[in-house]
Amino acid sequence: MGGDKRNRVFALTALLILGLSVTFPCCFSAANHPQTKKKSARANKFGSSAVFPLHGNVYPLGYYSVSINIGYPAKRFDLDIDTGSDLTWVQCDAPCTGCTRPREYLYKPKNNHLQCGDPLCVAFHSPASDPCQTPDDQCDYEVEYADQGSSLGVIVNDYFPLKFTNGSQLGPRLAFGCGYDQKHPGLNTPPTTGVIGLGNGKASIVSQLSRMGLTRNVVGHCLSGQGGGFLFFGDDLVPSSGVTWTPMSRNSMENHYSSGPAELVFNGKSTGVKGLGLVFDSGSSYTYFNSQAYKAVVNLVRNDLDGKPIKETSEDKSLPICWKGRKPFKSVGDAKNFFKSLALSFINAKNAQLQLSPEDYLIVSKHGNVCFGILNGTEVGLGNLNIIGDITLLDKMLIYDNENQRIGWAPANCNRLPKS
Repeated sequence: MGGDKRNRVFALTALLILGLSVTFPCCFSAANHPQTKKKSARANKFGSSAVFPLHGNVYPLGYYSVSINIGYPAKRFDLDIDTGSDLTWVQCDAPCTGCTRPREYLYKPKNNHLQCGDPLCVAFHSPASDPCQTPDDQCDYEVEYADQGSSLGVIVNDYFPLKFTNGSQLGPRLAFGCGYDQKHPGLNTPPTTGVIGLGNGKASIVSQLSRMGLTRNVVGHCLSGQGGGFLFFGDDLVPSSGVTWTPMSRNSMENHYSSGPAELVFNGKSTGVKGLGLVFDSGSSYTYFNSQAYKAVVNLVRNDLDGKPIKETSEDKSLPICWKGRKPFKSVGDAKNFFKSLALSFINAKNAQLQLSPEDYLIVSKHGNVCFGILNGTEVGLGNLNIIGDITLLDKMLIYDNENQRIGWAPANCNRLPKS
């Protein structure tokens, strides 16, 4: 789930169950608040982006988060970023079961729930799981994640004060989840207050902004290997050249950014593993291959390390496979010369390869060992899915262009926040 990835290593396949008729423990009616000061709301339709700094890292934290202001007056919420789902939700002071933050950090609803007849409520539901009895019912939701985490609550709408790159400062009303019953996997409670869903469904924040004419339906992120980075909505920051593009899969799972098929390459040579469908998931700390691809790449790496002054160790439990050097490693840079590069070559896009240098699949653990950040997805219930997680997305600008149904990436300095 978007909340705690220190013990959770993937957050893909967020499933909107929504087959519930839970009554929210307080009453709602339409709310009207003054909108934040703005400059000509539609003067620059589809011409602006919003940029946000990110916090976090792949290891040891295992997550990246963004601070978003919600409400009037605005209140800050730290949310886990997740391209593997489209529902944004915050922990809700309603009262709340499973909330991990003090009440002053929770969202306080103000009679602002959506009714079932609202088009955005419909967007949160699949027809088969629509719990609504009448259009006047409140719009409930339940979201479950592949790590067994979940959130249950009601869909509300409120102001999101945003500063755009064209100088506009707007407070559009956006729909999101007010979660009053959360379940968290693992032993550690998440430090964030919820999840911002960046998937390509109609209910995502970016899709809502696009329909309002405030941004293009494009979302991107730049995760720094040194920690932090930035997130953006809209296409102002997309480079005019130097981006490698591959089409989104037409038959991709709903609300996820899928592409492929791709071929796995090791040290510039084909591994014979082909036809890999890929899901780009910022809610996953690490990258997951299906059993065939995973075993192939592990065997190649192990064989290539044979005879080198680096030995596999079973003492380090940071990740399933770790190696010990003659002296503790301080960074991946100290160990990268022992390892070869990988690549994913996309069949449906000419000359499109996602390069995986050693920095894109290794971490250095707190014990000073170097560990393999590609894991066996089949073993953790992902079946044949292949997940491109944060470790592989470091120091690249990732662009999810829903306007043109394509995914792009380019090398970037993710430590420098673009002017907003």
